[in-house]
Amino acid sequence: MTTTSSSSPKSKPAPSVLSSDLTVTGNLRTTGDIQVEGTVQGDIRAHLLTVGETANIEGEIVADDIVVTGRVVGKVRGLKVRLTSTARVEGDIIHKTIAIESGAHFEGSVQRAEDPLASGSSSGSMGMGMGSRSPSAPAPAVPRPAAAGPVPGSEAKSS
Repeated sequence: MTTTSSSSPKSKPAPSVLSSDLTVTGNLRTTGDIQVEGTVQGDIRAHLLTVGETANIEGEIVADDIVVTGRVVGKVRGLKVRLTSTARVEGDIIHKTIAIESGAHFEGSVQRAEDPLASGSSSGSMGMGMGSRSPSAPAPAVPRPAAAGPVPGSEAKSS
C-alpha cells in the first residue's frame, strides 16, 4: 500500500515566497501563507503573513497571523500581530493580540479590536497615500459633564 501526499486534497499548500530581489507593484490576496523578503507596493491579504528582514512593504497588510521582522509603511490589521526586534513599522496597528519585542521600531497607534480583520475592510483604501494617515489628528469632542463647570473662556452672562 502506497500513499502519496499529493493525493490528499486537504493538504496545506506551501507558503508563497517573494524573494529579496523581487519587487511587486499591486495588491496580493491569498487564503494561504505568504513570506515576503522583497518589496511590495500595494496591499496584502493572507492567512499567515511573514514580513522578512529584507522586506519593504508600502500598503495595508491584513492577515490572521502577522510576523514582522522587516519594514512596513501602512496599516497593519491582524488577529495575532508580532513585531520582532528588527521590525520597523510606520502606521497604525489594529489587533486582537500583539507582541512587540524589545528593539522593534514602531511609529503609529495601536488599537485592540475583537475582529480586526472586519474593521475598515470596506473602506476601499489602498493604503498607498500617506494623506489619510494623521497621527496628530485631534480626538473627537467629548461632551463635558455639567459638574465640571463652565468651559474655560466662556464667561457666564449676567443680566
